[in-house]
Order: sequence, then C-alpha cells, then structure tokens
Amino acid sequence: RFITKEAPFCFVAGTRVAKEPIPRVPSFSCFCHQRPEFIIMARAMEMAVGLNKGHKVTKNAAKLRPVRRKGTLNKRVKFVRDIVREVVGFAPYEKRAMELLKVGKDKRALKFVKKRLGAHIRGKRKRDELSGHLQAMRKAQAGH
Repeated sequence: RFITKEAPFCFVAGTRVAKEPIPRVPSFSCFCHQRPEFIIMARAMEMAVGLNKGHKVTKNAAKLRPVRRKGTLNKRVKFVRDIVREVVGFAPYEKRAMELLKVGKDKRALKFVKKRLGAHIRGKRKRDELSGHLQAMRKAQAGH
C-alpha cells in the first residue's frame, strides 16, 4: 500500500496534510513527517488523544499551603537572634573568617567557612553575613 493524493490525514501525527500533490511513499512513513511545510495545524478542540487531550477547563487558583512560608524570617525570630548574637558573640570559626575578610581574602574565607558548614550555598550566606557585620562595625566606628 502507498499513500497518495487521496490520503489527506496523517494518523501518526493527528494532523491534516495540505492539498498538495503527494509523492508515493511507503505506508510505514507518512508524508507530513518528511515535509513539515505541508502540514496544517489541527484546531484546538476536545480530543481523546494527543498533547491537548481532555476536557478544556479553567484552572482554579489554589491557596498557598503553610509549608510555603517555611524559612521566612519573622520579626520576633529576628529580634531573638539579634539579642543572642549580641550576648553570645561570634563562634571561633566565625572570628577566624572575619579576620580573613579584614585582610581581603574573601575566597579563602569562603573556602574555610564552606568546610566548616558543609555546603557551598551556606558558606556564601555565612560569608555575606559576616562581611555585613564587619561593615556595620566599621560604620559604627566611623560614626563615633
């Protein structure tokens, strides 16, 4: 069997083929896969198969679940952490990292903190936090 002009529909792709003269090709390959410029797109309607299958509906906007808020900084939590930082001070590894930052060895400080904390992202976050503390200390000294 061969696909000729009388077969304007491709069952593999589920699309209509343009009314152009179609050369005779074996039935295991369809014309639309060989010459995609002759394809007319199928209309958007409810179909049982294909990429756009199923009944067309409008999507409901789902309410955000509480787990999405996890990790966001609360006013009270920030206040408590600031008080603890003020009373307790810095850990020994944080002091050493701050010394490295004072000298200007940012990359070395990142490597050091990363090794202590165990993750690259956490190391970057800690380095930024410590450099922010250093800037605040400099600002406070300049203000006095």
